[in-house]
Amino acid sequence: INAEYGEFQTFQHYFKRINLSFSSTMASQVLVPAERVIRKKKSDEEAEGFTLKAGMKNVKVRGPPSAMAFKERPAKPTSFRKFYERGDFPIQLEHDTKGNKIAWKVEIEKLDFHHYLPLFFDGLCEVTHPYEFFSRQGVHDMLEHGSHKVLPVIPQLIIPIKNALNTRKKSSVCTSLKILQHLVVSANCIGEALVPYYRQILPILNIFKNHNINKGDGIDYSQQRRENVGDLIQETLEAFETHGGPDAFINIKYMVPTYESCVNN
Repeated sequence: INAEYGEFQTFQHYFKRINLSFSSTMASQVLVPAERVIRKKKSDEEAEGFTLKAGMKNVKVRGPPSAMAFKERPAKPTSFRKFYERGDFPIQLEHDTKGNKIAWKVEIEKLDFHHYLPLFFDGLCEVTHPYEFFSRQGVHDMLEHGSHKVLPVIPQLIIPIKNALNTRKKSSVCTSLKILQHLVVSANCIGEALVPYYRQILPILNIFKNHNINKGDGIDYSQQRRENVGDLIQETLEAFETHGGPDAFINIKYMVPTYESCVNN
């Protein structure tokens, strides 16, 4: 039987229809390859799991699709880039023997933290120079000199932090984790103020918590450069628990079930 000839059951019927003789020699040369072709086509068929076709013979069941949990997401245009290109930030690049740094045109303590700090946090999604450098270094400088001015701005920082983590780019995630560690220790009560926002921050940390590189007996130099995502997440969670007060651990455990306390143990 061959599906190519539709209504004809065998090659004999086909050749009778067109008034040609069909010898046994032709049958041995034509029918056997046709059967092989038919069998090959059947073995190549695929079907989704848990369907009627999946229970048929010579059908390969297709596996489930990937969840794309670690796939990088494109970042939307940030307000930080727009403000920087417009020249609204009182900063400029200063080249030093130790590397580049930001030269502030005004004293950091005199800045309006409600306006500037969320904008610098919004730039954490950037991965191109100079936006990435200015946003990252600007946040560290403001946290270092902000002291009591940082705490009232915490609610405005949650969405930029969440957006930077949701890009799932290794560079953006590592930068955000280092800034979260700096944010927790920058002033008193900030760790406790972050506890209500764990549901926005910790889901991505739960996904990447065990995202480490297994090189066997090789050397992973990202640990020395503090670019290993799994280790940074562990350090960040421990900082949250240490500075988050008595309710920090139970809230971390709710969002990251595999986390073990560094205080109680």
